[in-house]
Amino acid sequence: MTLTPLTCSPNALFKFAEPHLNEPPLALLIEPTMRFSQRAGLTPPSKLAQRESIDAELRNALWSLLTLCYWNGYRGPADGYGGRTAHVHGSNFEALMVKIWLHHYKEPVDSIDQYWANCLKRLRSFFFAANWYEVYDFVEFVAENGSEALKSDFIQACNIHLIRENSAYRFVNGKITEITSAEEIEAIENAIAASNPHAGVKRHLSTALALMSNKSAPDYRNSIKESISAVESLAKMVANDQAGTLGGVLKELERTKKLHPAMKNAFSSLYGYTNDADGIRHALLEESNLTKSDARFMLVCCSAFVNFVIEGSATTTNIQK
Repeated sequence: MTLTPLTCSPNALFKFAEPHLNEPPLALLIEPTMRFSQRAGLTPPSKLAQRESIDAELRNALWSLLTLCYWNGYRGPADGYGGRTAHVHGSNFEALMVKIWLHHYKEPVDSIDQYWANCLKRLRSFFFAANWYEVYDFVEFVAENGSEALKSDFIQACNIHLIRENSAYRFVNGKITEITSAEEIEAIENAIAASNPHAGVKRHLSTALALMSNKSAPDYRNSIKESISAVESLAKMVANDQAGTLGGVLKELERTKKLHPAMKNAFSSLYGYTNDADGIRHALLEESNLTKSDARFMLVCCSAFVNFVIEGSATTTNIQK
């Protein structure tokens, strides 16, 4: 059996020469069954959740995905004689390397290695010496600034391995964030996708996620503010009233979708919380003691509410685009 080079494409991470052995894009990246030692109880079936840490197995997996999806696709510039050189300048990775040096490493761009092999060696050395959060920063940066055609497969592959290695982090809407529940991820991503036609809602949710996920300077208070602002923005669209309030949209939902009074009261209380708790809606001078759990709870709840309103056939026709 002959294998093609291990590279990542928009359609497949691996491709066999024999047609009958073609597999789904990510199938070969997943361990299909529990190992013998795990079945025999000699080793645990899973490890403890990796939060604010990254072990060697996960680090190795993420580097392997970078190699398969990006680095193995290096293509050097033409040498003028029908062949190709091994330089960075003029290669398909020149723009990405400039972005990494200028915006990520914040090093002078004239320190980029001339030859790709040396450049890759420096990337690898940095990656395997980096702190856990620097690894995630780098992976996120490459996904954001690398080939758009490879982004979806790369993110999907990363999430498979983050789950397999029991990491507390996932890619959500292109950002690595601390969310361990698949339902939470789905609620947030669905809300952002569903709000595409509604710029204000999408902007508030995306900003809330970015503020919460900032690993160097998270801003939980303003993340919560952005989450509830997404709901308020949607309320104004549903009511077709720029002065519309959450109370108004809840009344509309109660009338058109027979919203249960208990659910109405729950969202009303949530809104009241943001007005009163820890100065979220007011520019207090003292430091907020809100936590990531508070910000995540509010983002998930508000995302679920946005999904509930937009997906509701009775109210969708009232949303002003």
